[in-house]
Amino acid sequence: MLSRRLVLTGGAALGIAAVVGLSACSAQDTTSSAGGPKELVIGVVGDLTSWHPAQAHVGHLLQPYQLSYDSLLLRSPDGSLKPMLATEWKYTDEAQTTLQLKLRTDVTFSDGEKFDASAVKANLENFKKANGKQVAMLENFTSAEVGDASTVTIKLAKADPAFEYYLSQAAGLMGSPKAITGTDIATTPVGSGPYTMVKAEAVKGSQYVFTKREGYWSTSLQKWDKITLKVLTDVTARVNALTTGQIDATLLDANTRSQAEAAGLTLLQWPVDWSGLLLFDRGGKVCPALADVRVRQAINYAIDRDSLVKNVAGGQATSTSQVFGPVSGSYIESLDKMYTFDPAKAKSLLAAAGYSSGFDITIPMAPGDDVASNYIKQMLGDVGIRVAITAVPAADYQGTIGKGTYAMARFNLFQGPTWVACNQLIVPKTLYNPFQSTNTEIAGLLEATRSAGDQVGEKGKAVNQYVTENAWFAPFYRANQLYFYDPKKVKVTEQVQMAVPSIYNYEPVS
Repeated sequence: MLSRRLVLTGGAALGIAAVVGLSACSAQDTTSSAGGPKELVIGVVGDLTSWHPAQAHVGHLLQPYQLSYDSLLLRSPDGSLKPMLATEWKYTDEAQTTLQLKLRTDVTFSDGEKFDASAVKANLENFKKANGKQVAMLENFTSAEVGDASTVTIKLAKADPAFEYYLSQAAGLMGSPKAITGTDIATTPVGSGPYTMVKAEAVKGSQYVFTKREGYWSTSLQKWDKITLKVLTDVTARVNALTTGQIDATLLDANTRSQAEAAGLTLLQWPVDWSGLLLFDRGGKVCPALADVRVRQAINYAIDRDSLVKNVAGGQATSTSQVFGPVSGSYIESLDKMYTFDPAKAKSLLAAAGYSSGFDITIPMAPGDDVASNYIKQMLGDVGIRVAITAVPAADYQGTIGKGTYAMARFNLFQGPTWVACNQLIVPKTLYNPFQSTNTEIAGLLEATRSAGDQVGEKGKAVNQYVTENAWFAPFYRANQLYFYDPKKVKVTEQVQMAVPSIYNYEPVS
């Protein structure tokens, strides 16, 4: 019997407001002839650093892995969790620290190796050992015990309300046990997924070609004979490629929307990310001023969110002061308006904190994000906070801000389910809490949320209230994803709380 305690929201959306690097793509007619091979070309916004499943990421960067790697659980378009490599799953103890999975017995990897309980054990152990970008997903994982070929029991150090969700994400991707201990898998994926990479046609930073894998266990997921990923980091390159038929689907923005609509392309629109400032240095290690909650609150009051919605998001967003989204389980409607635009109040708070003359701070800027950064610089400057902006390459941006180099940074992050959001932003050992901010109060609220079982969302509201009132962040708005596709070629379904649709959500029109 399947566990009924299933997380109802899916994948993560990570990313910056805009990314850089004009990428040209050669002209290509993606239309399949009647009765011919079904071919799909997707414009993706970034390249992968490695195809090893233990280095897998989330958001925009999860989709490419889904071509070659199945996950233990499948995230449906509405975010509910369904069987995939695991056919059943349930906690067998009241403390919910022992999760038993029943596995498919008809699955092989692309190198011929068989998928079984030993393969699950090898992948989970390797994922934790490899210390990849999403290793925090397995923070509570202690062991995997093999029963028989189709049964594996996962032991957790303590209950983790997000763990099943993670098994549909990076932590659940299964690679060949023979391949994951080698080096070749970094450039050539070896998984149990529906497609295999054509290595001869792979060009780092440009394109990756995949073809349907023979003998795959679920032909219903193999909707295409061939899928090509075109790496187009620049949004202008993506809209041009889409409107000229070089690609069939891609993520655009408010500035390129009209061009795509004029070309007769179909828009999918759904909210995923919150966009704003992460006020990392709450202990004042790099910037002493940020140790005072009044300074962090002043930053929030200095932000004209409505102006940013209009001028940066092109009106395709909703202003907010909280990092928990409406479907997270811990959303509090009143917190959306907690910090109204009030420069006078910002100045008063700064003065009360001893910074009547302001202070200096440096924030990083990813290429292509200069419009938002300039607005931030002006708004904070108007209340006396003198901002210096330093450019960081797009490929290095996330890693750089996660090292504690900067006291605060601008970023877009998805509004996930309660405990996923807590793990992503608030717990001490997470990428987006690089100074490991904590205290007795927030630690107690987090523990109450973690151990709340089915009440995790309700308990998480106290966490939301705390980080909002104490200005751990300065959110601007919840942005809509603007995903366009060619309706003559493909039908696409959006994926709840994922920056781009899952690879399974693309279907041929005919």
